[in-house]
Amino acid sequence: MSGLELAAFLLITAAAAYLQTVTGFAFGLVTMAGVALIGVLPLPEAAVFVGLLTFTNASQMLTTGGWKHVAKRPWIIVVLSSLPALAIGYLLLEWLADTRVQALKLLLGGVTILSSIQLALPPKGPQALAGPLKTVLVGALSGLMGGMFSTAGPPLVYHFYRQPLPIPVIRETLVAVFGLNAMLRLGLVVVTGNIPSAAYWPCLLAIPVVIASTALARRFPPPVSPQVFRRGVFGLLFLSGASLALPALSHLLRG
Repeated sequence: MSGLELAAFLLITAAAAYLQTVTGFAFGLVTMAGVALIGVLPLPEAAVFVGLLTFTNASQMLTTGGWKHVAKRPWIIVVLSSLPALAIGYLLLEWLADTRVQALKLLLGGVTILSSIQLALPPKGPQALAGPLKTVLVGALSGLMGGMFSTAGPPLVYHFYRQPLPIPVIRETLVAVFGLNAMLRLGLVVVTGNIPSAAYWPCLLAIPVVIASTALARRFPPPVSPQVFRRGVFGLLFLSGASLALPALSHLLRG
């Protein structure tokens, strides 16, 4: 990696960690979309580093008091239901990365666009908690996305932000799911021998960057209303997704 490419990767992860700490999600989406746009890393290698950095961010948040807010029962249901789908998504990424790179970029761009639209919608919490079956289905979908892109957030965010739960509980529960899924995905990487080559190891410098950005977000949250902040994140994700999806779609149509 060149120094410029490494600096770009570090800036992307710093911004993603800040957003993740404030909102409870978006780290994987922002990092993967940014990496795919500027082409710093192949997507499978990027997903490995995103998983490692997601685990770093989650560990820091949960060990500084966040764990006490986790909704234990929904967390257990989501984690158990996501495990098989996580493995399937991981294998699917390896296959697409070898044979259909543009299709992979189109899929990632589409997921990012849908996630941005989801973020822009006003949350509407029901009067009662969702049943186990719905939570299992959401967990399985999030596991599939987590296995593919280390981005398990979109289905879980849509699900949990429509539950009658306090925002800190939702945020920390999401982070706890992401942290464990990231750890399990890293285990798959080790077992299958798909560890990134030494040429990409400078990306590990993002670990202290993520730690610092997480602490900064805890100490200095954005000086704007939650609505304004959500609109800003929506715009960032939508433009990133469109910038990925449209060229990939054009390439596939020409091919």
